[in-house]
Amino acid sequence: MKKNEKGLKKVIKTSVFLMLVVVGVGFLFVPLFNNLKFGLDLQGGFEILYKAESIDGSKMTNEKLTATYKTLSKRIDSLGVSEPEIIVEGNDKIRVKLAGVKNPDEARSQLSTVATLSFRDVDNNLLMTSDVLKAGGAKVGQDSTGSPAVALSVKDKDKFYEVTKDVSGRGEGKNLIVIWLDYNDLTDSYAKEGSLCGTSESNCLSAATVSQGFASDVIIQGKFTQEEVSNLVDLINSGSLPSKLTEVSSNTVGASFGTKTLQTTLVAGIIAIAAIMIILMFIYHFVGFISAVSMMLYTFLVFFVFWVVGGVLTLPGIAALVLGIGMAVDSNVITYARIREELLSGKSLPNAFKEGSKESFSAILDSNITTLIVAIIMFMFGESSIKGFATMLIITVLVTMVTMVYLTRFLLSLFVKTNYFNDKTKLFINIKKEDIPDVSKNEEKKPNRFHKVNFFKPKYICLGISCLIILAGCVLLFTKGFVLGIDYMSGTSIEIVTDEKIKKSDITNDLKTLGYKASDIDISSKEVSIRLNKSLDGEKVKEVNNYFEEKYDAKVNVGVVTNMVQRELVKNAVLSVLIALLGIIIYVSIRFKFSYAVGGVVALIHDVLIMFSLFLICRLEVNSMFIAAVLAIIGYSINDTIVSFDRIRENLSKEEKKLSYDKFVDICNRSIQETFTRTIYTTVTTLLPVVVLLLLGSSGIFTFNMAMLFGLIAGTYSSIFIATLIFILLEKKNLGKEEKKKKVYKDDLEEKKIKGINC
Repeated sequence: MKKNEKGLKKVIKTSVFLMLVVVGVGFLFVPLFNNLKFGLDLQGGFEILYKAESIDGSKMTNEKLTATYKTLSKRIDSLGVSEPEIIVEGNDKIRVKLAGVKNPDEARSQLSTVATLSFRDVDNNLLMTSDVLKAGGAKVGQDSTGSPAVALSVKDKDKFYEVTKDVSGRGEGKNLIVIWLDYNDLTDSYAKEGSLCGTSESNCLSAATVSQGFASDVIIQGKFTQEEVSNLVDLINSGSLPSKLTEVSSNTVGASFGTKTLQTTLVAGIIAIAAIMIILMFIYHFVGFISAVSMMLYTFLVFFVFWVVGGVLTLPGIAALVLGIGMAVDSNVITYARIREELLSGKSLPNAFKEGSKESFSAILDSNITTLIVAIIMFMFGESSIKGFATMLIITVLVTMVTMVYLTRFLLSLFVKTNYFNDKTKLFINIKKEDIPDVSKNEEKKPNRFHKVNFFKPKYICLGISCLIILAGCVLLFTKGFVLGIDYMSGTSIEIVTDEKIKKSDITNDLKTLGYKASDIDISSKEVSIRLNKSLDGEKVKEVNNYFEEKYDAKVNVGVVTNMVQRELVKNAVLSVLIALLGIIIYVSIRFKFSYAVGGVVALIHDVLIMFSLFLICRLEVNSMFIAAVLAIIGYSINDTIVSFDRIRENLSKEEKKLSYDKFVDICNRSIQETFTRTIYTTVTTLLPVVVLLLLGSSGIFTFNMAMLFGLIAGTYSSIFIATLIFILLEKKNLGKEEKKKKVYKDDLEEKKIKGINC
């Protein structure tokens, strides 16, 4: 009795300590969250994608692209934006995100009018671009009379000598090099503005007579004041680029629109996390409470790491976090399921904890690595919002291994060592004491609750259902096609959030007033989504934005995408999916064997086809966030499948090498029976945040959440009925044969021993 009281005191002390830690983390969380950088979709702002081209028609090099990047950085500094994002995409595109910018029109104007220096002859022919100059090489200087002038440092002296030598031989009146800032083909001409060179009334900075070829630095002299020279130096250093920028897409989000999005998504996230905690405690009792503590620490640590790496929190990032929490819980569920199995086989709680932790490690490691592979591929090939989603997913996977595996086990070990729960397994992990067999009395283990279920009996029905859905999708694909989002068909999307009741006819009349015709109008609750096939320019975006804001007192978000972006996104989406599948085949083949990999990938392809088919059937929009969901489901579904495969591999390793087909199928079915409860629990905890985000979250991630809903259901279904069935069919021909080479089995993987956790 005294020993039990001593154990209870240890439990109480440790629990109080944990609660104090949780409270402390709670107090730290608010300032941490407030110090995060928020994307423009959560605080409003302006995003624009440029295509950079050389003004002389030459190939766009990395050096020129880097120079353009630096120029935009300097231009943005003048806008007073504290946390801009400037991202180089591909070989010729630069994406600029200005979250919190108060005047998008001013931002667009300043970014698109980057000063470009060029050297021309008197007939306005281009002789040299600013790439002959050193970057940042303009300095305040003086001419021969001591008047203020601009000194330019020449980088390509060979080119400079060649041009000046050529011009010097052109004869009087023609032997001039005219230096222009922001030369305009339509309005600028030396014949018209020669006399104004060096004045504020002309883009012509200087017209220098060249008497011989030379390869030295240059002086721009004119009727400049000291202040004008200083401004000119700044302009040249920030804008002397051999490139021009063409706007190919843009997105303007009102500040109030972003704030509303952040609030609704956060509320949905908090509700989802709280619901998962309650479910875990209901199912697993005390260890569920430990998981709830780990989840809080996990969430804090994810945000902390995100803050350390300087990440920008966006709407897709929050979606990845909430999804990551659901998937992270899987690590705990796998461990708890194994501990319960060990208890039900007759082991004591300390031994069950030790063995369960050890046996679950392989499945957790493999499932998280496959998800990490997909996240890295998303990051490498994704654009904008997909890259943000991938960044958060990578962090959640890494933090899962630290908190939801090692930290949870460490905390559990503290309580197991008190010995207080040795005879209180119902309280500890929801296993009745009478269900634990007494091996000393030769009591038999209770059968699994699904031991009578034959998961392969309805295989033809399951395959038939899948084929019908996919066939229906194919018919709709060739008859109606996809409902493509703005990302994949170019044009303009307009989102309006207002308390006023708006009819479809009202929007149609509004667009007629503005001079446009909508290809699609969708009205739901307080939100209106409008699609225009035409890509609007900056002035038109401003006009549309102001019109709807003023008429309906609305929060407006306008996005523009051109054909150029659409082609690039489609290519990257297809490439991402193919590489993700290839990466999974390679990893699973190495860790398991090729037949497992084929079964897993066939199931993944099935999941992707089901997702596309259901979107076709429900006429839902396919956009870049849908592709992010497809990749996330590829990671999640293989995660689910690997847990089943891991159990099949384990059970097969305990059997004779030569098995009959019926025995082989029976082992596979038993493996599914043993992991089915865990599959259901994991699916519920992962689906829960998706459903909450669907009901309460922002419309900006509606497509993503619907795709996740379809994908999670399809992924769970395929992990049970499709992946294992394909594996059985592939292995059928190998039954009874000797293995040519030793395979890597779970027992070959040594889990790292950490004192106090698993040893």
